Amino acid sequence: MGKGITKSTILCLARRGGVKRINNLIYEETRGVLFLKNVICGAVTYIEHARRKTVTTMDVVYALKRQGRTLYGFGS
Repeated sequence: MGKGITKSTILCLARRGGVKRINNLIYEETRGVLFLKNVICGAVTYIEHARRKTVTTMDVVYALKRQGRTLYGFGS
């Protein structure tokens, strides 16, 4: 089984927020937003630890690697 968020889970969260009906395109958009949120939170963890204010490409690469999505072609 996948670890992704299901349509019913997205619908339940939307209903809790007061939404009655959802277009089918919203499900993939929601999954994309949640993925980006996780990557950004991981990158922010790295910059906070280094006491920087600028996110570098390597911060994003390390955040993706931490999620198990290794990205090749960046860094040394």
